[in-house]
Amino acid sequence: MADEQFSGEVVKLDRGYPLVRLESGERVRCEHATALVKEGACRAVIGDHVQVSVPAAHDKGVIEAIAPRTREFVRKDPTERAVPQVLAANFERVIVAQPVGEVNLRRLERELVLAFETGAAVTVVLTKADLADDAAATEATLAAVRALAGPAAEVLLVSAADPASVDAVRALLAPGTTTVLIGRSGVGKSSLVNMLVGDEVLEVGAVREGDGKGRHTTVSREIVEVPGAGRIVDMPGVRGLGLWDAEAGIEAAFPDIESLAEGCRFRDCTHHEEPGCAVRAAVEAGTLPRERYDSYQALQQEMATVRDRREQARRMNKEKASDQKRYNKKTQGRKRR
Repeated sequence: MADEQFSGEVVKLDRGYPLVRLESGERVRCEHATALVKEGACRAVIGDHVQVSVPAAHDKGVIEAIAPRTREFVRKDPTERAVPQVLAANFERVIVAQPVGEVNLRRLERELVLAFETGAAVTVVLTKADLADDAAATEATLAAVRALAGPAAEVLLVSAADPASVDAVRALLAPGTTTVLIGRSGVGKSSLVNMLVGDEVLEVGAVREGDGKGRHTTVSREIVEVPGAGRIVDMPGVRGLGLWDAEAGIEAAFPDIESLAEGCRFRDCTHHEEPGCAVRAAVEAGTLPRERYDSYQALQQEMATVRDRREQARRMNKEKASDQKRYNKKTQGRKRR
Protein backbone atom coordinates (compact mmCIF):
# COMPACT_ATOMS: atom_id res chain seq x y z
CA MET A 1 0.00 0.00 0.00
CA ALA A 2 1.15 3.51 -0.76
CA ASP A 3 1.61 6.18 1.88
CA GLU A 4 -2.02 7.33 1.99
CA GLN A 5 -4.84 7.76 4.52
CA PHE A 6 -7.29 4.99 5.45
CA SER A 7 -10.23 4.87 7.84
CA GLY A 8 -10.38 2.08 10.38
CA GLU A 9 -11.40 0.93 13.86
CA VAL A 10 -9.27 -0.24 16.75
CA VAL A 11 -10.42 -3.84 17.25
CA LYS A 12 -7.75 -5.10 19.65
CA LEU A 13 -5.48 -3.66 22.33
CA ASP A 14 -2.88 -5.73 24.09
CA ARG A 15 0.61 -5.19 25.45
CA GLY A 16 1.86 -4.35 21.98
CA TYR A 17 0.52 -1.95 19.35
CA PRO A 18 -3.20 -1.29 18.59
CA LEU A 19 -4.66 -3.56 15.91
CA VAL A 20 -6.77 -1.56 13.45
CA ARG A 21 -9.25 -3.08 11.01
CA LEU A 22 -9.36 -0.95 7.88
CA GLU A 23 -12.54 -0.46 5.85
CA SER A 24 -11.17 -3.00 3.37
CA GLY A 25 -11.17 -5.62 6.13
CA GLU A 26 -7.40 -5.73 6.33
CA ARG A 27 -5.94 -5.63 9.87
CA VAL A 28 -2.87 -3.53 10.52
CA ARG A 29 -0.73 -3.12 13.63
CA CYS A 30 -0.34 0.59 14.28
CA GLU A 31 1.65 3.07 16.32
CA HIS A 32 0.59 6.60 17.20
CA ALA A 33 1.79 9.59 15.20
CA THR A 34 4.36 11.71 17.02
CA ALA A 35 2.01 14.70 16.87
CA LEU A 36 -0.70 12.78 18.76
CA VAL A 37 1.72 11.74 21.48
CA LYS A 38 3.11 15.27 21.85
CA GLU A 39 -0.32 16.89 22.04
CA GLY A 40 -1.21 15.03 25.23
CA ALA A 41 -2.38 11.73 26.61
CA CYS A 42 -4.89 11.08 23.83
CA ARG A 43 -4.29 7.52 22.67
CA ALA A 44 -6.56 5.29 20.64
CA VAL A 45 -8.55 2.74 22.67
CA ILE A 46 -10.68 -0.24 21.73
CA GLY A 47 -13.63 0.90 19.61
CA ASP A 48 -12.03 4.13 18.41
CA HIS A 49 -12.51 5.20 14.79
CA VAL A 50 -9.16 6.37 13.45
CA GLN A 51 -7.37 7.69 10.40
CA VAL A 52 -4.34 5.60 9.52
CA SER A 53 -1.47 6.11 7.12
CA VAL A 54 0.66 3.19 5.96
CA PRO A 55 4.04 4.60 4.88
CA ALA A 56 5.97 2.69 2.24
CA ALA A 57 8.75 0.49 3.63
CA HIS A 58 7.31 0.81 7.14
CA ASP A 59 6.34 -2.27 9.14
CA LYS A 60 3.43 -0.58 10.94
CA GLY A 61 0.59 1.75 10.18
CA VAL A 62 0.48 5.15 11.85
CA ILE A 63 -2.63 6.45 13.66
CA GLU A 64 -2.81 10.07 12.51
CA ALA A 65 -6.16 11.11 14.02
CA ILE A 66 -8.87 9.83 16.36
CA ALA A 67 -12.50 10.65 15.57
CA PRO A 68 -14.72 12.23 18.26
CA ARG A 69 -16.17 9.53 20.52
CA THR A 70 -19.89 8.95 21.04
CA ARG A 71 -19.25 7.34 24.42
CA GLU A 72 -16.35 6.53 26.74
CA PHE A 73 -15.76 4.15 29.64
CA VAL A 74 -13.53 6.18 31.95
CA ARG A 75 -11.90 5.57 35.29
CA LYS A 76 -9.36 7.54 37.27
CA ASP A 77 -5.88 6.40 36.24
CA PRO A 78 -4.62 4.29 39.17
CA THR A 79 -1.03 5.45 38.58
CA GLU A 80 -1.77 9.18 38.58
CA ARG A 81 -3.22 11.65 41.09
CA ALA A 82 -5.76 13.32 38.81
CA VAL A 83 -5.72 11.89 35.29
CA PRO A 84 -8.58 10.09 33.49
CA GLN A 85 -7.99 6.76 31.76
CA VAL A 86 -10.30 5.81 28.88
CA LEU A 87 -10.69 2.02 28.60
CA ALA A 88 -13.16 1.75 25.69
CA ALA A 89 -15.06 3.97 23.26
CA ASN A 90 -18.12 4.02 20.99
CA PHE A 91 -20.39 1.34 22.50
CA GLU A 92 -24.11 1.05 23.22
CA ARG A 93 -24.27 -1.21 26.30
CA VAL A 94 -22.25 -2.13 29.38
CA ILE A 95 -22.64 -5.57 30.95
CA VAL A 96 -21.39 -5.90 34.53
CA ALA A 97 -20.54 -9.51 35.38
CA GLN A 98 -20.29 -11.03 38.85
CA PRO A 99 -20.46 -14.71 39.91
CA VAL A 100 -23.76 -15.44 41.62
CA GLY A 101 -22.03 -17.48 44.33
CA GLU A 102 -19.80 -14.63 45.50
CA VAL A 103 -21.39 -11.31 44.64
CA ASN A 104 -19.61 -8.27 46.09
CA LEU A 105 -22.35 -5.67 46.49
CA ARG A 106 -19.95 -2.84 47.36
CA ARG A 107 -17.91 -3.44 44.22
CA LEU A 108 -21.12 -3.80 42.20
CA GLU A 109 -22.24 -0.35 43.36
CA ARG A 110 -18.98 1.14 42.04
CA GLU A 111 -19.20 -0.81 38.77
CA LEU A 112 -22.75 0.42 38.25
CA VAL A 113 -21.71 4.03 38.88
CA LEU A 114 -19.01 3.79 36.20
CA ALA A 115 -21.35 1.97 33.80
CA PHE A 116 -24.24 4.45 34.24
CA GLU A 117 -21.83 7.37 33.84
CA THR A 118 -21.17 6.31 30.22
CA GLY A 119 -24.80 6.94 29.29
CA ALA A 120 -25.07 3.46 27.76
CA ALA A 121 -27.70 0.83 28.58
CA VAL A 122 -26.60 -1.20 31.61
CA THR A 123 -27.20 -4.87 32.44
CA VAL A 124 -25.95 -6.98 35.35
CA VAL A 125 -25.22 -10.61 34.48
CA LEU A 126 -24.73 -13.08 37.34
CA THR A 127 -22.50 -15.88 36.06
CA LYS A 128 -21.65 -19.45 37.10
CA ALA A 129 -25.20 -20.32 38.13
CA ASP A 130 -24.39 -23.93 37.19
CA LEU A 131 -21.89 -24.02 40.08
CA ALA A 132 -24.43 -22.76 42.64
CA ASP A 133 -26.03 -25.65 44.54
CA ASP A 134 -28.19 -23.61 46.92
CA ALA A 135 -31.33 -22.45 45.10
CA ALA A 136 -32.54 -20.37 48.05
CA ALA A 137 -29.21 -18.53 48.31
CA THR A 138 -29.25 -17.86 44.57
CA GLU A 139 -32.75 -16.37 44.74
CA ALA A 140 -31.74 -14.22 47.72
CA THR A 141 -28.70 -12.95 45.80
CA LEU A 142 -30.82 -12.17 42.74
CA ALA A 143 -33.25 -10.18 44.89
CA ALA A 144 -30.40 -8.23 46.54
CA VAL A 145 -28.76 -7.40 43.22
CA ARG A 146 -32.06 -6.34 41.63
CA ALA A 147 -32.77 -4.08 44.59
CA LEU A 148 -29.31 -2.55 44.26
CA ALA A 149 -29.41 -2.14 40.46
CA GLY A 150 -32.86 -0.59 40.50
CA PRO A 151 -35.23 -0.30 37.54
CA ALA A 152 -32.59 1.21 35.24
CA ALA A 153 -30.54 -2.00 34.94
CA GLU A 154 -31.85 -5.44 34.03
CA VAL A 155 -30.40 -8.36 36.02
CA LEU A 156 -29.93 -11.76 34.34
CA LEU A 157 -28.75 -15.12 35.67
CA VAL A 158 -26.59 -17.23 33.34
CA SER A 159 -25.81 -20.93 33.52
CA ALA A 160 -23.67 -22.98 31.13
CA ALA A 161 -26.25 -25.73 31.61
CA ASP A 162 -29.15 -23.50 30.51
CA PRO A 163 -28.95 -22.42 26.82
CA ALA A 164 -32.04 -20.21 27.27
CA SER A 165 -30.18 -18.08 29.84
CA VAL A 166 -27.34 -17.57 27.33
CA ASP A 167 -29.87 -16.69 24.62
CA ALA A 168 -31.35 -14.01 26.93
CA VAL A 169 -27.94 -12.30 27.11
CA ARG A 170 -27.33 -12.72 23.38
CA ALA A 171 -30.68 -11.01 22.69
CA LEU A 172 -29.26 -7.86 24.32
CA LEU A 173 -26.53 -7.61 21.67
CA ALA A 174 -28.45 -6.04 18.82
CA PRO A 175 -26.82 -6.33 15.38
CA GLY A 176 -24.66 -3.32 14.61
CA THR A 177 -24.06 -2.51 18.28
CA THR A 178 -21.06 -2.95 20.59
CA THR A 179 -21.23 -4.08 24.20
CA VAL A 180 -18.48 -3.69 26.82
CA LEU A 181 -18.21 -6.53 29.35
CA ILE A 182 -16.62 -5.59 32.69
CA GLY A 183 -15.92 -7.41 35.94
CA ARG A 184 -13.02 -8.44 38.11
CA SER A 185 -10.73 -11.33 37.20
CA GLY A 186 -12.21 -14.80 37.45
CA VAL A 187 -15.91 -13.92 37.23
CA GLY A 188 -16.36 -15.89 34.01
CA LYS A 189 -16.35 -13.10 31.41
CA SER A 190 -14.36 -15.06 28.82
CA SER A 191 -16.52 -18.14 29.39
CA LEU A 192 -19.63 -15.99 28.84
CA VAL A 193 -18.23 -14.64 25.55
CA ASN A 194 -17.46 -18.19 24.39
CA MET A 195 -21.02 -19.27 25.24
CA LEU A 196 -22.45 -16.30 23.33
CA VAL A 197 -20.32 -17.06 20.27
CA GLY A 198 -20.81 -20.81 20.53
CA ASP A 199 -17.11 -21.50 20.19
CA GLU A 200 -13.89 -21.25 22.21
CA VAL A 201 -12.79 -17.88 20.83
CA LEU A 202 -11.21 -16.69 24.09
CA GLU A 203 -8.85 -18.58 26.34
CA VAL A 204 -10.32 -19.63 29.68
CA GLY A 205 -8.18 -20.50 32.69
CA ALA A 206 -8.46 -23.95 34.23
CA VAL A 207 -11.09 -24.12 36.94
CA ARG A 208 -10.22 -25.64 40.32
CA GLU A 209 -12.59 -28.39 41.41
CA GLY A 210 -12.68 -27.17 45.01
CA ASP A 211 -14.20 -23.75 44.50
CA GLY A 212 -14.93 -23.40 40.80
CA LYS A 213 -12.54 -20.47 40.45
CA GLY A 214 -10.15 -20.01 37.56
CA ARG A 215 -7.07 -17.99 36.84
CA HIS A 216 -7.30 -14.63 35.09
CA THR A 217 -6.39 -15.15 31.41
CA THR A 218 -7.62 -12.05 29.57
CA VAL A 219 -4.74 -9.59 29.08
CA SER A 220 -6.05 -7.83 25.98
CA ARG A 221 -9.19 -6.01 24.91
CA GLU A 222 -10.68 -7.35 21.72
CA ILE A 223 -13.92 -6.80 19.81
CA VAL A 224 -15.55 -10.20 19.27
CA GLU A 225 -18.31 -10.70 16.69
CA VAL A 226 -21.29 -12.68 18.03
CA PRO A 227 -23.01 -14.60 15.18
CA GLY A 228 -26.49 -13.25 14.48
CA ALA A 229 -26.04 -10.50 17.04
CA GLY A 230 -23.76 -7.57 17.80
CA ARG A 231 -20.21 -7.32 19.08
CA ILE A 232 -18.78 -7.67 22.58
CA VAL A 233 -15.53 -6.55 24.22
CA ASP A 234 -14.18 -8.71 27.04
CA MET A 235 -12.28 -6.23 29.20
CA PRO A 236 -9.38 -7.52 31.31
CA GLY A 237 -10.24 -7.78 35.00
CA VAL A 238 -9.99 -4.26 36.40
CA ARG A 239 -8.81 -4.06 40.01
CA GLY A 240 -8.86 -0.28 40.40
CA LEU A 241 -12.19 1.42 39.76
CA GLY A 242 -11.44 4.99 40.73
CA LEU A 243 -14.20 7.43 39.82
CA TRP A 244 -13.76 10.27 37.34
CA ASP A 245 -16.52 12.79 36.57
CA ALA A 246 -19.10 10.35 37.92
CA GLU A 247 -21.78 12.63 39.40
CA ALA A 248 -24.40 11.48 36.89
CA GLY A 249 -23.37 7.86 37.42
CA ILE A 250 -23.82 8.16 41.19
CA GLU A 251 -27.27 9.68 40.70
CA ALA A 252 -28.26 6.83 38.35
CA ALA A 253 -26.82 4.14 40.64
CA PHE A 254 -28.56 5.52 43.76
CA PRO A 255 -32.02 6.57 42.52
CA ASP A 256 -33.55 5.79 45.93
CA ILE A 257 -31.30 8.32 47.67
CA GLU A 258 -31.74 10.91 44.93
CA SER A 259 -35.51 10.52 45.26
CA LEU A 260 -35.35 10.92 49.04
CA ALA A 261 -33.12 14.00 48.63
CA GLU A 262 -35.98 15.82 46.93
CA GLY A 263 -37.64 15.96 50.35
CA CYS A 264 -34.66 17.59 52.09
CA ARG A 265 -35.21 21.08 53.51
CA PHE A 266 -32.15 22.48 51.72
CA ARG A 267 -31.57 22.06 48.01
CA ASP A 268 -27.78 21.69 48.46
CA CYS A 269 -28.11 19.25 51.38
CA THR A 270 -25.08 16.96 51.73
CA HIS A 271 -27.04 14.55 53.98
CA HIS A 272 -24.57 14.90 56.85
CA GLU A 273 -25.62 17.27 59.63
CA GLU A 274 -28.16 19.57 57.96
CA PRO A 275 -31.56 19.89 59.67
CA GLY A 276 -34.55 18.56 57.78
CA CYS A 277 -32.53 15.96 55.85
CA ALA A 278 -34.93 13.37 54.40
CA VAL A 279 -32.09 10.97 53.57
CA ARG A 280 -30.78 10.71 57.14
CA ALA A 281 -34.35 10.49 58.39
CA ALA A 282 -34.86 7.44 56.16
CA VAL A 283 -31.68 5.85 57.55
CA GLU A 284 -32.83 6.44 61.13
CA ALA A 285 -36.27 5.06 60.29
CA GLY A 286 -34.70 1.94 58.80
CA THR A 287 -36.23 2.44 55.34
CA LEU A 288 -32.80 3.20 53.81
CA PRO A 289 -30.07 0.67 54.74
CA ARG A 290 -27.18 2.23 56.62
CA GLU A 291 -24.69 0.35 54.38
CA ARG A 292 -26.19 1.90 51.25
CA TYR A 293 -26.10 5.38 52.77
CA ASP A 294 -22.45 4.86 53.81
CA SER A 295 -21.51 3.68 50.29
CA TYR A 296 -23.21 6.71 48.74
CA GLN A 297 -21.40 9.11 51.05
CA ALA A 298 -18.05 7.36 50.45
CA LEU A 299 -18.44 7.68 46.67
CA GLN A 300 -19.47 11.33 46.98
CA GLN A 301 -16.42 12.00 49.15
CA GLU A 302 -14.21 10.26 46.61
CA MET A 303 -15.59 12.49 43.87
CA ALA A 304 -14.96 15.59 46.00
CA THR A 305 -11.35 14.47 46.54
CA VAL A 306 -10.85 13.91 42.81
CA ARG A 307 -12.26 17.38 42.06
CA ASP A 308 -9.87 18.94 44.59
CA ARG A 309 -6.88 17.14 43.13
CA ARG A 310 -7.83 18.13 39.61
CA GLU A 311 -8.12 21.76 40.70
CA GLN A 312 -4.70 21.54 42.40
CA ALA A 313 -3.19 20.02 39.26
CA ARG A 314 -4.78 22.75 37.11
CA ARG A 315 -3.34 25.48 39.32
CA MET A 316 0.10 23.88 39.33
CA ASN A 317 0.09 23.59 35.54
CA LYS A 318 -1.00 27.21 35.26
CA GLU A 319 1.81 28.29 37.58
CA LYS A 320 4.34 26.23 35.61
CA ALA A 321 3.15 27.78 32.34
CA SER A 322 3.39 31.26 33.90
CA ASP A 323 6.92 30.55 35.19
CA GLN A 324 7.93 29.30 31.74
CA LYS A 325 6.57 32.48 30.15
CA ARG A 326 8.55 34.67 32.54
CA TYR A 327 11.68 32.60 31.91
CA ASN A 328 11.26 32.92 28.13
CA LYS A 329 10.84 36.71 28.38
CA LYS A 330 13.93 37.00 30.59
CA THR A 331 15.98 34.85 28.19
CA GLN A 332 14.86 36.89 25.17
CA GLY A 333 15.78 40.12 26.97
CA ARG A 334 19.31 38.82 27.64
CA LYS A 335 19.72 37.85 23.98
CA ARG A 336 18.73 41.33 22.81
CA ARG A 337 21.36 42.86 25.08
